[in-house]
Amino acid sequence: MHEENKAAANGCGKIRSGAQNGAALLALMEKTGYSMVQQNGQRKFGGPPPGWKGPPPPRGCEVFVGKIPRDMYEDELVPVFERAGKIYELRLMMEFSGKFIGVCVSLDNCRLFIGAIPKDKKKEEILNEMKKVTEGVVDVIVYPNATDKTKNRGFAFVEYESHRAAAMARRRLIPGTFQPWGHTIQVDWADPEKVVDEETMQRVKVLYVRNLMISTTEDKIKAEFNKFKPGVVERVKKLRDYAFVHFFHREDAVAAMSVMNGKCIDGASIEVTLAKPVNKESSWKQHFNGQISPSSENLLGFPNKEDGTQKSLGKSASLSVHLNGQHSPGSPEVERSTYSFFPGIKLTPISMYSLKLNHFSSAVMHLDYFCHKNSWAPPEYCLYSTTSQDGKILLVYRVLISSIADDSQSCFMPEKLCTTVEDAKELAAQFTLLHL
Repeated sequence: MHEENKAAANGCGKIRSGAQNGAALLALMEKTGYSMVQQNGQRKFGGPPPGWKGPPPPRGCEVFVGKIPRDMYEDELVPVFERAGKIYELRLMMEFSGKFIGVCVSLDNCRLFIGAIPKDKKKEEILNEMKKVTEGVVDVIVYPNATDKTKNRGFAFVEYESHRAAAMARRRLIPGTFQPWGHTIQVDWADPEKVVDEETMQRVKVLYVRNLMISTTEDKIKAEFNKFKPGVVERVKKLRDYAFVHFFHREDAVAAMSVMNGKCIDGASIEVTLAKPVNKESSWKQHFNGQISPSSENLLGFPNKEDGTQKSLGKSASLSVHLNGQHSPGSPEVERSTYSFFPGIKLTPISMYSLKLNHFSSAVMHLDYFCHKNSWAPPEYCLYSTTSQDGKILLVYRVLISSIADDSQSCFMPEKLCTTVEDAKELAAQFTLLHL
């Protein structure tokens, strides 16, 4: 291919030498007064700009721009982006692409997921270890084991003071380079914690209660939350070691949260917060960050939308099933597109576990991914059948999950039967994800 055609394919229409690039960038810096430095695989323009006074812009002021042609540089990008407003900082990483650029609000993620942590380590030990090797650590979030409160679940979330601090820590903690307590840990970005607007949160009258004992019953939880004011609790929905407590009135929910947070129920010190309303589109695919809960509107106290329909994705999206009389969260609508495979495109072998959650569209794949993240054995599916009154073969899977670290085993089986093997497996995986 001629050089002119290569440039056209890149969406640029011209070719510049290295000297021309350098001259163009120098001219940009002279014109704007911004500095430019190469740092950690990025080229940073500005941050702060000339004459800037005060702190950097707050979170939410950054956007991510993808699919920029590889031969496009700051001198061409800055004038385009300045149309939207004054630029504080531009960090450029180049990627081959012949498509239109994509722009979205930058997540500004400050939280890392750390997996394969020894289960006997306490929060203070994990916090101190992270502070030894990374900078800007603000907090460590650790969840106790569902069956043994003296142990953690084998993973933690580390909160950093800024996205930059978290990004630098992620580079520092690459598996193989750092082995705390003699263990090879897993490091990845945590899925950003869902942000709910204040107006919506002002209407919430459901409390999320975590760190419960497995043996604690819904009746016991209801009785405990009714103690401070009898008759205020409408109902309780408990799932494994956490529960949702529904109140008739919001003011009672808020009062109960302040009274009950930190209280002991059956020997376990509970944590109580307002439950975050979750969209039907978001589903249980959220990574278990900040608060481990299934993303289901009805479980969080919002009405079922039985008349809702799911957009066809070429094949049935996900099962619309009912668990314990309530509608299960379905998969969000994901983009399933095909792209042309051009000669010369470089392919790199990767593991499916190096991908992000949004690359998976089925509960079966999500469950496998989640087990791997927590250093558990892959889920085992055991198929059972029965015959309906009209002679149909009905199927259900039982899912077994073994913990590699302590050899414990959990068993999950939905209370609904399916007519196809695929639907039965997907339902079993959904049910298991809801209860983990």
